[in-house]
Amino acid sequence: MRRSISAGIAGLAAAGTFVAMAVFAGPAAATPQYAALGDSYASGVGSRTYYSSSGSCYRSPYAYAVLDAARVAATLTFNACSGAKAADVQNKQLTGLTSSTRWVTVQVGGNDANFSSVITTCAEPSWLGNCDNAVANAQNIIRNTLPGRLDALYSAIRAHATTASVTVVGYPRLFNGVDCNAATWFSPHDESILNQTADLLDSTTAGRASAHGFAFVNPEQAFIGHAVCDSVEWVNGLSNPLMESYHPNRSGQSAYANLVDDDLT
Repeated sequence: MRRSISAGIAGLAAAGTFVAMAVFAGPAAATPQYAALGDSYASGVGSRTYYSSSGSCYRSPYAYAVLDAARVAATLTFNACSGAKAADVQNKQLTGLTSSTRWVTVQVGGNDANFSSVITTCAEPSWLGNCDNAVANAQNIIRNTLPGRLDALYSAIRAHATTASVTVVGYPRLFNGVDCNAATWFSPHDESILNQTADLLDSTTAGRASAHGFAFVNPEQAFIGHAVCDSVEWVNGLSNPLMESYHPNRSGQSAYANLVDDDLT
């Protein structure tokens, strides 16, 4: 009987220990929430593989946001969409952002400056298109119009994701001074002023990000040696289909993921 009583006491003690552990361990940590916003660079255009459900937004499983969400074991709200301008992100992509959102990345501005049509103009023979004028118009938008659009967008992001860590992502220089594509006519001058425009876009975006207390990821240095026509391209040159042109390929998206994940902590 004493042995039975002793065993019973030991069992109660063990049970009490288990209950105490269950009480003091607390609930399991919630899965962190990550929202990816922006344009075709953020959606993954250039990778040549897209979710069928994403339609004309062309969201790719190789986009840097998808890669990074897996690395940090986050639930991804993937709203980035090809062709988006700052106002599109503000009006259409903030669904799903809440006070529980832990991280937000946003990459937008190139379409506001009509960069795709600028590249198209500069790719034409000089007698057919005026690259200098196209670049000047884009730079005017970046300096005088884009800052206000970004301010409105960044304020809206903060209003939705009140406690999130927000990272603004920039654009790489596309060219290395050489045109190796038979169907384009970029001169070294054209490529130089297009790279200068990418620099201006990044510095403008970085300035507005800083004003809102957001981090900024500048990919320019990482992409040096991996531009269009470099031996190891991270950016597609003229491609078929055309929309793949002048966008990061899978290696470029992976490079972006390596840059961005430093801010997902």
